[in-house]
Amino acid sequence: MDDRTQALAQLTTPAVVVDLDKVERNIRRHQDYANAHGLKLRPHIKTHKLPQIAEMQLRAGAIGVTCQKISEAEAMVAGTPQITDVLITYNILGAEKLERLAALAKRVKLSVVADNETVVAGLSRRFAGEAKPLAVLVECDTGAHRCGVATPEDAAALAQVIAASPGLSFGGLMTYPPADGAAAVQDFMTRAKTLIEARGVAVPVITSGGTPSMAKAGDAPVTTEYRAGTYVYNDRSLVARGACTWDDCALTVLATVVSVPAANRAIIDAGSKTLTSDLLGLRDYGHVLGRDDIRIDQLSEEHGRLVSDGPIGLKVGDQVRIVPNHACVVTNMVDQVYFMTEGHVSGAAPVAARGRTT
Repeated sequence: MDDRTQALAQLTTPAVVVDLDKVERNIRRHQDYANAHGLKLRPHIKTHKLPQIAEMQLRAGAIGVTCQKISEAEAMVAGTPQITDVLITYNILGAEKLERLAALAKRVKLSVVADNETVVAGLSRRFAGEAKPLAVLVECDTGAHRCGVATPEDAAALAQVIAASPGLSFGGLMTYPPADGAAAVQDFMTRAKTLIEARGVAVPVITSGGTPSMAKAGDAPVTTEYRAGTYVYNDRSLVARGACTWDDCALTVLATVVSVPAANRAIIDAGSKTLTSDLLGLRDYGHVLGRDDIRIDQLSEEHGRLVSDGPIGLKVGDQVRIVPNHACVVTNMVDQVYFMTEGHVSGAAPVAARGRTT
């Protein structure tokens, strides 16, 4: 048993383990790419939800962070004094959330997004009496078909509404495109920017995102800023896309074999509450490192089933390390993660921004 295996054997499973050396390497690689292409990098913290890793990203050159929820932003700002610039990429509705948003805006430079006038009106009502206007970006649908205005003309119209709304300022354009969507981003954003500027409104930021397309972000030079999240850990879905290798995967789930009911089948103590049921186009639920012959073909809440076409070669008490399909969800499943540095378990940290739904 090598030192790394021996150190991991001391952990109670299932355990989420983060290799900080790989995290550092991933951060540096993506920051270097952004710098080389004239892009400001604003990492999405939903992947790690850890102030410690946000600090690493900021030290490397990130201009601020992206959050998906107010609670994420609150936790990250509280835990990381270096965070002074936050973008929340979600339509925010409701009096309670708007009050928390206003409190957050007094602590950091804050921007939000909107894709409809109802959201804009609510933001304006709350921020009309504030000393500093809230920056609001128009979210644009460039092909992912989730949120976002559908056309550049719609973007220009909503930008003008924001610019004219008390308490608000127009902050720019935002999109989350599908993978390999740089050409669509370039076309949509160029047309929207032209239309908005023709109305006498400046477009200070054009922000795009997504780890799978980061290597092609430079193909949309109209973009000024890029938001990527999963790159910090990587996962099986990104390996399948060719965006990284197994050696780039910084987050793994350590699990213990609790049953071997057949020669080709074993059961581990990590199920859907740890590995997630996300498939992301894949056929099963994670990759067992060092065992390409094993498939995790079935999850229940606390059990994972490992199968092989031949003898599985595992016994009760053995441990396996798994690269999950989707690292971001795994982070939100656990109260703490364990850190590895130079092959040794070097500490643990609570997942500060997990759990709360708002």
